[in-house]
Amino acid sequence: MRLSLFGLALTTTLCAAPLAAQAQAPITIYCSILEEQCRVGVAAFEKATGAKATMVRKSTGETLAQIRAEASNPRADVWWGGPGDSHIQAAEEGLTVAYKSPKLPELHDWAQRFAEQAGYRATGTYLGALGIGYNTKVLESRGLPEPKCWADLLDPKYRDEVQVSDPNSSGTAYVFLASLVQLMGEDKAFDYMKGLHKNVNQYTKSGAAPVKAVALGETGIAIAFMHDMVTMIADGAPVKTLAPCEGTGYETGSISVVKGGKNTETAQAFVDWALSADAQKLVGADLKIYSIASNKNAPVSPDAPKLSEMKLINYDTAKYGSVAERTRLLKKWDAEVKSAPR
Repeated sequence: MRLSLFGLALTTTLCAAPLAAQAQAPITIYCSILEEQCRVGVAAFEKATGAKATMVRKSTGETLAQIRAEASNPRADVWWGGPGDSHIQAAEEGLTVAYKSPKLPELHDWAQRFAEQAGYRATGTYLGALGIGYNTKVLESRGLPEPKCWADLLDPKYRDEVQVSDPNSSGTAYVFLASLVQLMGEDKAFDYMKGLHKNVNQYTKSGAAPVKAVALGETGIAIAFMHDMVTMIADGAPVKTLAPCEGTGYETGSISVVKGGKNTETAQAFVDWALSADAQKLVGADLKIYSIASNKNAPVSPDAPKLSEMKLINYDTAKYGSVAERTRLLKKWDAEVKSAPR
């Protein structure tokens, strides 16, 4: 009987522990998706679990740099959002830890494969394809044709009309860089980017900035993730978006538990929540976000970009997320593209 009572007490303690931890241990979440998604998601997590959380929103590259700088005394518990390449780099550098969420069986095969490739130190929460967006009114007013392909953006007619983010700070732009290398081969890809450089009006810090700029008519053309541009279209912006005719790459937006975080148990609870269908609906379809959710039970808007209609490359996240390859490509981009005369 004493054994039975001990077993009952132990079971009760184990079941109650996560709730107690969530109620008492605030976590810090570094967030690299849209700020509205971050705010809504964190508030919903607090309401659902009783946990307390603080959120810091920065671009993917900035977040990786901050986690790296804080490695000896981590301030974050979770890194939520941003392309999987950067999460894999963080894992390779020992900045994150493995966590195999019980939600994994609910995820699409592509998300489960990504988690396995990452050694479960990162898990996919959404998928988004890279594309071109353009403001129809701006192009019409300037007598410019609507682009259909990557090659079109090299036309001198588009001088100072193209905006894209900087791959050193933006995960979006690094996916663009790595996608072109895989699509064209490295030499041709860098020749292309040097040609495109002449038409770029600004390399922004955040991947979302060109999307907002093209929606406001501050630039004619943006290179970004298509689902972000569909959000602007749904809000009434005179924008069209397309997957370039040559083919394109994509991101596997991810979530990771930071190594050395002060509240690992609550961080794991947040990962479980973020992978749930309800959470992905809340920060996805409910906010007019048109990426493809990783949970099979989360709804996908009929307005979301149709992956089946695109020429998607077989994006090698493991290779292009590695420290060595990422460092090499960024150094080469800085030397040959960003510093090139216009």
